[in-house]
Amino acid sequence: MNVNFREMVPEDAAAVETVEKACFAMPWSRESFWREAANEHTLYLLAIDEEAPEEKQVIGYVGCWISFEEAQITNVAVAPAYRGRHVGTEMMAELIRRVKEKGVTALTLEVRPSNEPALALYRNYGFKEAGRRPRYYQDNGEDAIIMWNTKI
Repeated sequence: MNVNFREMVPEDAAAVETVEKACFAMPWSRESFWREAANEHTLYLLAIDEEAPEEKQVIGYVGCWISFEEAQITNVAVAPAYRGRHVGTEMMAELIRRVKEKGVTALTLEVRPSNEPALALYRNYGFKEAGRRPRYYQDNGEDAIIMWNTKI
């Protein structure tokens, strides 16, 4: 598998929506990703499997909203067939590298307490629990753990 990363453009919205629907019970719409890609205050990176057929090359994505020196990670997803192959780890490393180039010094995100793989990934990148949002997730009422990394 040969994975590369590139920034999402509006024309990628359909491919990103496909990954989103495979990963989440309450997926964002294609239009939402189109708007995110067109927004100058966001950074979305796509994980591209160069060896896959063109319509299946987007195997993951990570996105964030950038506000001065802080960024909020909005989405992290890896297609189920590619999980356990370090795609998420590599995407996070690339996102951190790129936001640092833009002057970001702190990252935040929300994550389900039940999502152990995501928690492990974020802790590996220095994120620490900073609080909770009660009943944050609409599909099942699960809380969200708020995590920060202020030393990227």
